[in-house]
Amino acid sequence: MNVRTMATNGLIAAVYIAVTAFIQPFGFTNIQFRVSEMLNHLVVFRRTYAVGIVLGVFLANLFFSPIVAYDLVFGVGQSVLALLITIVSMRYVENIWARMAINTLSFTVTMAIIAFELKLALGFPFWLTWLTTAIGEFVVMAIGAPIMYAVGRRLAPKMFDSAHRSR
Repeated sequence: MNVRTMATNGLIAAVYIAVTAFIQPFGFTNIQFRVSEMLNHLVVFRRTYAVGIVLGVFLANLFFSPIVAYDLVFGVGQSVLALLITIVSMRYVENIWARMAINTLSFTVTMAIIAFELKLALGFPFWLTWLTTAIGEFVVMAIGAPIMYAVGRRLAPKMFDSAHRSR
């Protein structure tokens, strides 16, 4: 990984942590609207950005989660799994919007892992918790898709255009 990619991943992690800290009360319970999750869409532009996303999730959970040990395993694991699903699908899907849709669905469905975590850690009912966390994730990712699309087009047009050629 070159210096520019490492620096970019550091910035992604820092933004993820800062946004998570800002909305902390809405990011860690059975009803989650973790706005920082919209950064997950960066992986559709360049798969190496998964490193910054995972680092951001790890550090945000380490610093702000009320159930740190669980979140470091389940929360980070859920992000890694969903990102891997998206990265693998990118081999077959070139369209940015289709990639974002797959990414949104991947993160939404894998919220079952978070529901299981909250059942173990806090005794929340699994099915209801999966429903509420999945809805929150879907809303954030769906609203975040056009925002991240615009950010990609505006701030990094060359990177954005290269996203059509799978990396």
